Amino acid sequence: MNGIEKIEFLEKLGVELQSRMTFDEIDMYFSGHNIDLKNMTPNTNSKRVYAKDILAKVDENLLFRIAGELGVDTPSSIKTVENATFWKAGHFRLFLSHLATFKVQTARLQSALRRYAISSFVAHEDIEPTREWQSEIEAGLHTMDALAAILMDGFKESNWCDQEVGVAVGRDVLIIPVRKGLDPYGFIGKYQGIQAANKSVAEVADAIFRTLVKSPKTNAKMLSALSSAISQATDIEDALDKVNIMKSIDNISTEILENLKQQVSENKVLVDSSDFINSLNSMLSKFNVPKIILSSQTKQEEWDDIPF
Repeated sequence: MNGIEKIEFLEKLGVELQSRMTFDEIDMYFSGHNIDLKNMTPNTNSKRVYAKDILAKVDENLLFRIAGELGVDTPSSIKTVENATFWKAGHFRLFLSHLATFKVQTARLQSALRRYAISSFVAHEDIEPTREWQSEIEAGLHTMDALAAILMDGFKESNWCDQEVGVAVGRDVLIIPVRKGLDPYGFIGKYQGIQAANKSVAEVADAIFRTLVKSPKTNAKMLSALSSAISQATDIEDALDKVNIMKSIDNISTEILENLKQQVSENKVLVDSSDFINSLNSMLSKFNVPKIILSSQTKQEEWDDIPF
């Protein structure tokens, strides 16, 4: 890793830690990795800068281990990430492992998952895939955040589906068995999975989202993706729908919600919509987070206190 790569790598780690942890949690996390924090006191209000200052003195192997835990791509994986152009930027990356006979339904599931800021890669089983298609599958497997395996008769016997699950096990990413007539087996036998029989595509998509939110492996990344999709929205109806999804979740960290407020304040389409601001503030109130106050609102309140 050369100098420029390290600077960019530390920046990514700092941004990820800033979005997921408080100052105290960052210290606790670093202590868990036996990182010496003596004489390291925050001389800035930025958690990103503080984390980068500490990590700059850390051994490279430990940096890679921390990156793996946080789901941050390492410099050695940049080429693979660049090749995986099928993921929607900023969205959660879910690999859908399925049989070719179920590709139509799986494509519908892929569409339904977009509502939750989940970008899905739909792999197709092929006895002799072309090298180009096989490279696409490999890129998806090495850049996915989680894998959902649609279990049905024939899945267990498929070499390709079995290998896809094997990569997920080896990378230690979350595996979600979607039971469509076949129970989890082998390495994924410990997961209860989602019962998809007699359910609609929308119901299965929602169940997958809830599973991603509940899992410690994917919770932060899933909520960050949803938050980012809201703050970058250009369609009010889409933004309102995602705020309602967020409101339906039982617990969201204050850090994520405060970041959402800051990012929303920079989106003119959203701040100009009273319906959106009211909906967002209703959601924030549920989690005991102060409402968003726009600069124009603050100015109006100040005028209200000034005699004419």
